[in-house]
Amino acid sequence: MSFCCGASMVGTKGTLKHYRTQVHNVPLLLCPVCHRVEVHYKVEHEYEILAEYAHGDGVSEIDFGDFIMEDEETIFGNCVNVEDEDPLDIVQSQIDMALDLLAVAKGIQDAKWESELKKRLAVMSRRKARLQYNK
Repeated sequence: MSFCCGASMVGTKGTLKHYRTQVHNVPLLLCPVCHRVEVHYKVEHEYEILAEYAHGDGVSEIDFGDFIMEDEETIFGNCVNVEDEDPLDIVQSQIDMALDLLAVAKGIQDAKWESELKKRLAVMSRRKARLQYNK
């Protein structure tokens, strides 16, 4: 499980650009708070090799799924949420985890961590309200 901004990152697939080469269906981790994206650590090495070779060969587009041996369940098995889930469920899960962490921060009297978690909770609460309003 990967964390960013006090929230667990969401597993997804997407397209990344490596110089002039677009690599499709790359397993990614997305932060639901700050929207930072990174290649899933289980395939990071394979992505770097494939992207470099594709770029070196002058390929403009390549599908990462054609070269990966692991299935999605294996790759994203450690993710708390995946992008295919209902966005409201994802946000609620993130809020629940942040509240649990907030209790820990209060318990160890870490004011800085507590403040950061409250900011993240505010972001996720606004997102939850927006999702509920749009339903």
